[in-house]
Amino acid sequence: MRLKYILKRKGYTSIKLRTMTSKHLEIKASINGIKGRFILDTGASSSCVGFEGIEKFKLAVEETDTKAAGAGAVDMETKISPKNSIAIKDWKYKALTLVVFDLTHVNTALEQQSEQAIDGIIGADILEKGKAIIDYKKKRVYLKKLVYKF
Repeated sequence: MRLKYILKRKGYTSIKLRTMTSKHLEIKASINGIKGRFILDTGASSSCVGFEGIEKFKLAVEETDTKAAGAGAVDMETKISPKNSIAIKDWKYKALTLVVFDLTHVNTALEQQSEQAIDGIIGADILEKGKAIIDYKKKRVYLKKLVYKF
C-alpha cells in the first residue's frame, strides 16, 4: 500500500511541494486567510515572515530583543506576532506565533536564480505541531490534522 493512503487513513493531509531552482522546497500556505509562498525549512526553529508581511498578512507585532541568524545573515532585528492562524491545504493551526524579520537577503539570492520572492519560511515549529513526514521523492509533506476541543 502507498504511503499517501496509509497516512490519509491516519488523519494526515498530503501537501504538494515544488523544488525551486535554488533547490529549496516551496510550500503554499495562508496566514490569517491570506495566501503566500514559503520555503519549507527543517532547519529553521520558528516559522517566520518578512517585514513586508506585516501589512500583507494583517499581523499584530510586538517588539523583542531577540536577534535572528540564518542563511549567512546574523544579528538581525526581529519582531514577533502571536495568535495567527495558518492553513496549509486542509491542515490548520489557530495559535501560531511568527517571527518577523528582514528576508531581503533570502529574496535577493532567489531573484539571482530567477525565482520569485517568498513571503516567509515554514519551520520546525509547524513541522513538529503537524507531526510532519516529508516524502522527498514524491515532493510531498504530510501533516497530521489537529483536533480542537471546544
